[in-house]
Amino acid sequence: MRVNWNYIKLMALLVVITGLYAFSNHRSGQKTVNDFNIEFVGDHNLYITQAMVNKLLIQKFGPLVNESKEKLDLNTMEKVVEANEMVKSAQVYLAVNGGLTSKIVQRKPIGRIEGESKFYLDDDGKRMPLSTSHSARVPIITGKVTGKSLEDVYEILKYINKDDFLRKNVIGIHIASEEKYQLRFRMEQFVVNLGGVDNLEEKFNNFKAFYTKANKDETLEQYNIVSLEFNNQVVCTKI
Repeated sequence: MRVNWNYIKLMALLVVITGLYAFSNHRSGQKTVNDFNIEFVGDHNLYITQAMVNKLLIQKFGPLVNESKEKLDLNTMEKVVEANEMVKSAQVYLAVNGGLTSKIVQRKPIGRIEGESKFYLDDDGKRMPLSTSHSARVPIITGKVTGKSLEDVYEILKYINKDDFLRKNVIGIHIASEEKYQLRFRMEQFVVNLGGVDNLEEKFNNFKAFYTKANKDETLEQYNIVSLEFNNQVVCTKI
């Protein structure tokens, strides 16, 4: 009977590779976490701190350093971090050297509501609690807060944040009623009656044209109300 040495060699090679793989997995499973790092991606204003994240995970999983890698449930860790109201998304992973890292993207506030209840409005238009670690420098929202008016304010804030001039100068939005919104500016005393959220681009372009001319003429301080409510017009009321 002729022996197929090529077949025997192939089977022997498969046995060796399987053994090495099993040994490697066993050795890897015996390794422990030697370090734990928390990294915040993007905004450096921390609404949740490294200490807070560390405490969240320790309360759920116990001390992570020296923990066996086999016992780690990375998906559950991510969900625990993402359950915090300051966190938009989280990624937890193990490095080859045994270090455990949590990368966190925070929620981003774009307006602060000051009323019976106080909270932020984030860049997704959702409510976000105030932070004990950092206070965001964003426009203050006052007045009659309702579900509809918050939706409108979100649209106004989105437009403001896309425009460099408006983002630097608008410090507040007052909700007089639904479809009646007023803006306050950093350096000026006048109030801007915006009306509703229709035709925002046209309204703000008209306002910037008015502002540029009035600033050049040094007449800005003469006005206490600037209205953008009327079609393609800027109507001003003098002090």
